[in-house]
Amino acid sequence: MKSTYRYFLIPLFFAGLFGLTGCQQQSSSATEASTDTRPATLPTPQPGEAVATFAAGCFWCTEAEFESLRGVREVVSGYAGGELDKPTYEQVGSGQTGHAESVQVYYDPNVIPFDTLVKAFFIGHDASSLNRQGPDVGTQYRSIAFYRTPAEKAAIESAIQREDASGHYSRPVVTQVLPFKEFFPAEVYHQGYYYSHPNEMYVSSVSRPKVEKFRKRMDNWLKPDVKN
Repeated sequence: MKSTYRYFLIPLFFAGLFGLTGCQQQSSSATEASTDTRPATLPTPQPGEAVATFAAGCFWCTEAEFESLRGVREVVSGYAGGELDKPTYEQVGSGQTGHAESVQVYYDPNVIPFDTLVKAFFIGHDASSLNRQGPDVGTQYRSIAFYRTPAEKAAIESAIQREDASGHYSRPVVTQVLPFKEFFPAEVYHQGYYYSHPNEMYVSSVSRPKVEKFRKRMDNWLKPDVKN
């Protein structure tokens, strides 16, 4: 368990490298490089497929984390939790829209149950960190677990109780538990960003260690062809 002093220093170190909103800052060069800024198209759920939505910090690595899991067909990066209709990356990055960077997971509940996705959600980020994940600061990086049914809400709340009781964190879990309303897909260039920009400093220094740590802890649920 990190001490308060170390917890304070590490984000400051990364903030010096990438700026206070590393994920936002690093993508600016990609935007300027004539990338596809149209909103991505959401996939149509297949028969028997379920959909789950989570916010856990910068969506580049969160998308890669969930895509690693057996039973997950597709993950889309986007925005949820706010009121603005069809927000852009720049608008969400301002912290003024109420939206958080989120992922929408299309999965087979007969292969991977919702409870396991919730477990993966908590493994993949620091749920006790308020409006911050590593170098990324702001309400757009807050922790949210969205529910679509009373059963999903109960599963999330039970998981939070377990996390708080586990002693894993030195602070209480601050994850918001919100009813799902609408998910807006992010721009095309954000989809699969972790794999399409492996040498970008933010991806190699922040995203990759986070994804690799996640995959070690979720080893029993990884797809056979997953690569770091």
